[in-house]
Amino acid sequence: MAKKTPAFACTACGDTFTRWAGRCTSCGELNTVKEMNAGEAQVAAKGREQVRAAATLATEAADAPAPQERHPRLTSGMSEIDRVLGGGLVPGGVTLIGGEPGIGKSTLLAQICGAVGRTLSVLYVTAEESTSQVRARLERLSSLAPHLKLAATGDAAVIAGAISSGDYRLVVVDSIQLLTLDGIEGEPGGVAQCRSCAATLVEATKRSGRDGRDPTTLMIVGHVTKDGGLAGPRMLEHLVDTVLSFEGDRYQDLRVVRAVKNRYGSTNDLALLRMGGEGLEQVADPTGLFIADRDPGVAGSCVVPTIEGNRCLLVEVQALVNQTEYPQPVRKVAGADQNRVAMILAVLSRRLRMPLGQCDVFVNVTSGARIQEPAADLAIALAVASAWRDVPVPADLVALGEVGLGGELRPATRYDLRASEARRLGFQRLIGPGAGTGRGRLVVARLGEAIDAALG
Repeated sequence: MAKKTPAFACTACGDTFTRWAGRCTSCGELNTVKEMNAGEAQVAAKGREQVRAAATLATEAADAPAPQERHPRLTSGMSEIDRVLGGGLVPGGVTLIGGEPGIGKSTLLAQICGAVGRTLSVLYVTAEESTSQVRARLERLSSLAPHLKLAATGDAAVIAGAISSGDYRLVVVDSIQLLTLDGIEGEPGGVAQCRSCAATLVEATKRSGRDGRDPTTLMIVGHVTKDGGLAGPRMLEHLVDTVLSFEGDRYQDLRVVRAVKNRYGSTNDLALLRMGGEGLEQVADPTGLFIADRDPGVAGSCVVPTIEGNRCLLVEVQALVNQTEYPQPVRKVAGADQNRVAMILAVLSRRLRMPLGQCDVFVNVTSGARIQEPAADLAIALAVASAWRDVPVPADLVALGEVGLGGELRPATRYDLRASEARRLGFQRLIGPGAGTGRGRLVVARLGEAIDAALG
């Protein structure tokens, strides 16, 4: 009996199956198994059955001295981006950058190409636009450079040939979801095309420089899905060396670049940029960026010193509590974890007898910032309590601590850094558990104690 050809593939890891399943048995993701067309299924089956003949494997001792780095890193022209990359672009490395449409990915890459292209050869390949459109963007950003060349093609083999030629130190591809490769069936952006095109480009990049010339650095643009993840198979992230996430609200001018994966550096740093009329600009002092327009006299506002990578950023949390006019109270959260906010509201209702079940509650983190760490729980709770009592939080107070279900408070890490940055911006008091005995530190162990100390 003829062997059944796989007809389904996981869009996260790329594994193939003979039948549909709600959960991928390889990576565990839900609702990622999609049906492939006949051409994609044939290619997948053929790839699973082929085994490349093993050549002589070159090995070296693990304790052998590491060779001197012959090729220094390329600077992107922005110290913020270089910090996230671990010191700059690594020659022969592959970087994948993803972000929502219109967030500024092409703007960022155009500025990087302009900076590198002043001294080194750069190729910008677009599969989405024409070269005249890219040239117009470069002119607007003042990023035209003598060693920068443009090309418009979606053929991955042609791009791989340009990489292998060794004529360019940096190649930028915009974007991987629109590339195709001859011999691979399926639409651009499909599992088979994305996987094959990415593997072809990465292999050409890794082989560059073996003839004694300088290796080529590759940067690839990737689209994102509606939930913020990179579109295409999860294998894309495994193929590349660095994955950068470009975040921000397209209606705000602030942009954040994070390293989700970095083989050549830390993932604990982030870059803060501002979108201006002439492109992306670096933020000189980002610590107080999110509280620049704060009105401390309004009830429902509290500041929390958050840690992003190796930086301390002061962020304003706002809350609004209003008597509900609906059978079901409204809960809206922007910039914070909605599940954590729901937990904090439950603690306030149960432990402190606040009748929030009869109120609409809105929580917002200003300036498009996002809070991920539990250390912001106390600031959220104080903002909600302040809005409910209609009593402002003191203007010189910041709050820090995790709220437990019993109403207890747990300390956060790096208190000294948070306190010093808050004091530098004029906040003289820090309230939270385990805050120590330093100047202006108010030590509280329970949520009720913190609210009474802050609001009276």
